[in-house]
Amino acid sequence: ALNASGRAGSLMTREEFLHRGQQRIPARGIETVTVPGSLAGWDELLRKYGTITLAEAIAPAIRYAEEGFPVTPIISEGWKAEEAVLSRDSAARATFMPNGHAPAPGEWFRNPDYARTLREIAAGGPQVLYGGSLGQRIVQRSKELGGFLTLEDLKANKPTWVTPISVVFKGYRIWELPPNNQGVAALEMLKILEPYDLKSMGHNSATYLHHLIEAKKLAYADLSRYVGDADHLAMPAEGMLSDGFIAERRAHLDEMHAQARVDPGPALTSSETVYLTAADSTGNMVSFINSLYDAFGSGVVVPGTGFALHNRGYGFTLQPDLPNTVAPGKRPFHTLIPGFITIPGATATIDGRGDTPYMSFGLMGGAMQAQGHAQLLINLLVFGMDIQQAIDAARFRHLDGMRVVVESPIPDSVRAALTSMGHVITEGPRGDFGGSQTIIRLSHGYAGGSDPRKDGMAVGY
Repeated sequence: ALNASGRAGSLMTREEFLHRGQQRIPARGIETVTVPGSLAGWDELLRKYGTITLAEAIAPAIRYAEEGFPVTPIISEGWKAEEAVLSRDSAARATFMPNGHAPAPGEWFRNPDYARTLREIAAGGPQVLYGGSLGQRIVQRSKELGGFLTLEDLKANKPTWVTPISVVFKGYRIWELPPNNQGVAALEMLKILEPYDLKSMGHNSATYLHHLIEAKKLAYADLSRYVGDADHLAMPAEGMLSDGFIAERRAHLDEMHAQARVDPGPALTSSETVYLTAADSTGNMVSFINSLYDAFGSGVVVPGTGFALHNRGYGFTLQPDLPNTVAPGKRPFHTLIPGFITIPGATATIDGRGDTPYMSFGLMGGAMQAQGHAQLLINLLVFGMDIQQAIDAARFRHLDGMRVVVESPIPDSVRAALTSMGHVITEGPRGDFGGSQTIIRLSHGYAGGSDPRKDGMAVGY
C-alpha cells in the first residue's frame, strides 16, 4: 500500500503556534498547509504499476479545466457553503467565484489557471512542484502569509510504501492502511463486534445500532489517544487489534446504556475527499483515495495556479506528548482510508499471501469513514446484501458524547428506543453520511456500486 500524505514543514512547531497565541491548530488558512503529497503519489503509482504516463493521466483534467463543465447540484450546494471561506483570499475568490458567487447547478465552470498548471506538470513532471517553479511559488506565498513551508521541505517529499493492516471478520480478511490514518478504528470496531449475533438483532434495529455506536466510541477513543505519524505511535496498530486488547475494550461495551464518556484502552508494552476504485480483466484491483481535507482545503490559492492548498495540518494537535502532536517532518492524522477485502485461501498466510482478491471499497466523509466502513461491511457480510443495497442502506453517524445523527429512513420507533438508552438522536441530511464507491469480484466478472449520496457512478468498459 502507498501512503503519499505530506509531512509538516520544517518551521511547523508546537512552540511556534503557542508563540502566536493559538491554543489549537486553526481550521483554515496558510498555517494548516503541510507538504502537498498527492502528485508524488500519483507519479509513484503510475511508474510502478501504471500502463500510461502521468501526462496521459492528467490530460482529461486539463481538457475539463480549459473547456469547463456544468456544475452538478451536489457540488453546487457544497461550493455555496464555502463562499465565506473563499471570500477571505483574493486569489481563491477570483478562481472559484469568478462571477462573485459559487456556480449554480448547471452553470458552466472553467479554470484556465489550473489547466496551465497541469500542463506545466505534464511537461516537467512532479519536480515542477517538488523544488521547481510551482513549488517556489507555493513557498513564496506561504512566507507572505506566515506559513511553514520551505523549498527544502518540498524537495525532501517522498511517498512511502507501507504494509497494510487487517483483521478476519466473518471469514473475510478486511484490509486498511496503517496509521497515520483512521483505518485501524474500522478494524477495531469490526473485531469488537465479531462475537455478537448482529443478524438476529435485526438490521438498523435499536439494539443493533446501539452496539455499533458503542463500539465506535471505543475505537475512536483509542484512535484519538494512540494514532498519529507511524514513526511516533504510542502503541502499534497491531497492539490495538490484538485479541487481548480487543477483549479489554469489548468488556467496556454496555449493551443497555449509552456511555457519555469513553476512555482509551491501556497502551500495550510489547481526515474534501474523492474516492475511486478500478479493476481490470486480469484481476487487478485498486482502492484509491485523495483529499484536501475540508472543501477547498485551507482556502488559500497561490495566484495564477488555479487550485487551493489543502489544510491537512488541521489534523495535528497542540496537546503535548501525543503521537499526533505537531512537529516538523511528521505526518498529521488523516481520515483517509481506502479499503480492501480478500478471501483467505487454504494456504493463506497471515500477511494475506494466498488470499483471493474480493472487494475494493472506500467511503468519503471525514470522521464518517471508519464508522461508515464498518456499517457497509456488516451490511454486506452479515446481512447478505448485494453491494448496491449495502451502500444504499440508511446509516448513522456518531458525533461525540451521546450525540448521534441518523438518516431519514431510520424509523421513529427506533429513534425513541435509542433515546431511552441515553443517546441524543437527531436527523441529518444525506450528505453528512459519506459516499461510497465499491467494486466486488464475481465468478464471471465484477459488480460495481455507487453511492447516491454523492456524485459518482459505476462504469464497465
